[in-house]
Amino acid sequence: MTFAYKNFFDGLKGKRPRMGAPRYKSRKDTRQAVRFTANARWSITTGGKLRLSKIGDLKVEWSRSLPSAPSTVTVVKDAAGRYFASFVMETGPEEVLPEVTPEVGIDLGLGHFAVLSDGTKVDSPRFLRRAEKHLKKAQRALSRKEKGSKNRDKARIRVARAHDRVADARREFHHQLSTKLIRENQAIAVEDLAVKGLARTRLAKSVHDAGWSAFVSMLEYKAARYGRTFVRIGRFEPTSQVCSQCGVQDGPKPLHVRVWTCGACGPVLDRDINAAVNVAEAAGLAVSACGAQVRPGLVPAPRGEAGTHSTPQPSTAR
Repeated sequence: MTFAYKNFFDGLKGKRPRMGAPRYKSRKDTRQAVRFTANARWSITTGGKLRLSKIGDLKVEWSRSLPSAPSTVTVVKDAAGRYFASFVMETGPEEVLPEVTPEVGIDLGLGHFAVLSDGTKVDSPRFLRRAEKHLKKAQRALSRKEKGSKNRDKARIRVARAHDRVADARREFHHQLSTKLIRENQAIAVEDLAVKGLARTRLAKSVHDAGWSAFVSMLEYKAARYGRTFVRIGRFEPTSQVCSQCGVQDGPKPLHVRVWTCGACGPVLDRDINAAVNVAEAAGLAVSACGAQVRPGLVPAPRGEAGTHSTPQPSTAR
């Protein structure tokens, strides 16, 4: 800890690159990690194994082939006793995707995980809710084991693996959806959500189960990686209060109101699709507001602009 504070204050004085203040290790985070740089003389054998100094050759289940020669590898052991290898490497401009025409705004929610400005709705998988019964059973079995016993350690690993299965399924869903959106749209706009504030309400479990922050982070780094435009609008934009057809602000509405009628121009609007269109318009994207109309009102509304393998596999966009 002494060296960590010395490096921190040296960074403030300009003697070395700046870094964050030291933090104590969390007792709840049981992950272990070791990093091997080029000086550690590690390598990848011709047979696809990872050769580490003082450890030997390790069999690796490659998720994809490496696009370039790695400079660093970090081996991580998680709470469930699984080992992962993370490589650091440089990539070139060959990953930029060809330009496409569509631009989309996204409204994230709990009823539907994501609603797009073109009218598409993506259901929320609710991975944690679906696995809740199994998780409770494993947690009760753990609480009955004597502290310090081998049976308790086995029960703890079973609980960790159950949680990891939920986290892995959620992460895979985020990767597949974010990659699909990045491939099909040239520009993407999302709203900057106050996740920490929502996590302090009665909806906390559902908010954490959705994992909005992780999904938005994936969209952001994939947009930069593949040459797409990513826009994050302010959280105080009244996207649910403004009619996407005429632009009149109709005031706040309770959460149970999913469909509302614009008093100015007449159409009946789907709350989520209307918000997604407004997100896109606030970001300056050229999208059509036609998806926001559920059924025509009394006055016609004008259309305005608004898995793993044992051998290396070809690289895929993630």
